[in-house]
Amino acid sequence: MKIHGYDHVEYYVADLPKMSATLCDSYGFRIAGRSPGDSRSVLLRQGQITLLLTTPVTEDDPAARYLRKHGDGVGVIAFRTDDVTAAFESVVSAGGTALVPPSFTAGVGTAVVGGFGDVVHKLVERSNDDFAPGLIELEAAESGQAETGNSLLQVLDHVAVCVPAGELDSTVAFYRDVFGLAQIYDERIEIGTQAMISKVVQDEAARVTFTLIEPDVMREPGQIDDFLLAHGGAGVQHLALRTPDIVSAVRTISSQGIEFLVAPAGYYRVLEERLGKLQIPLQDLRQCNVLADTDRWGQMFQIFARSTHERHTFFFELIERQGALTFGSRNIKALYEALEDTRAGVA
Repeated sequence: MKIHGYDHVEYYVADLPKMSATLCDSYGFRIAGRSPGDSRSVLLRQGQITLLLTTPVTEDDPAARYLRKHGDGVGVIAFRTDDVTAAFESVVSAGGTALVPPSFTAGVGTAVVGGFGDVVHKLVERSNDDFAPGLIELEAAESGQAETGNSLLQVLDHVAVCVPAGELDSTVAFYRDVFGLAQIYDERIEIGTQAMISKVVQDEAARVTFTLIEPDVMREPGQIDDFLLAHGGAGVQHLALRTPDIVSAVRTISSQGIEFLVAPAGYYRVLEERLGKLQIPLQDLRQCNVLADTDRWGQMFQIFARSTHERHTFFFELIERQGALTFGSRNIKALYEALEDTRAGVA
């Protein structure tokens, strides 16, 4: 296997203190490390989720170039691997673009290959608990610290990516051929006069999942077209963070200043008729605007945070899975209807 899970996501930001404070104060992340001296990066962790926030130091570093084109956003998605050299060679031989060859520092090996748009993938091999020797100094509490399992948010469930029309199939083929992911889901979603096509690719162990979305050019331009225009091409639309208790998570995060999207009108009136007995009381779902759906394995519950991005091109999703393994089509439509209400308000 070339990869076996997300190692971390690097998010480029113009205002590092502000974004770090939002993720810590509102979402419950903790500062796990910092870059020494230049205050360029802050490492955040919660559960098994690792985010690296990076701001430019010079006008010509990768973060600066990314920010000028896209604004704040995900620039690096890193995968864990047992053998970075073998993984790099395998990815490149399968058609991936080699950007930085493997190198090792104090037991941590890394390499960089191309991804989609201006997003790259880092391959990471670790023989110790250090994150990036010489680049990130871990906080004292991080040394040998075990996860307690009681975090509000626990796992990066999936990464949602918007690609230009006509690029969806080639992007699916790229992740299949280069990284060994398999397509597990295919859905066309209609919202009013617009439509989008979504395909999901996932590794065999279900640790790496990409939801890939392109606009349907046979319908009127909509929110995916808006993203592509504002972002300047393909990019990460949202990160879905899995929680063991979505109602508690929404209530806690809302109380700390984060707004979530409102469910479509009338959504809850027929919810139990559609899905049967729910694992979360309907009243709690309604109060928190949490959406529900099922697949043949169980139930899932989802909600989008309202985007505070300057270009309205990025947001977080919270998701709780009670057995469900896929993505309920009715939920996806309702989620994007909620986004459409926000889009109309912005317009």
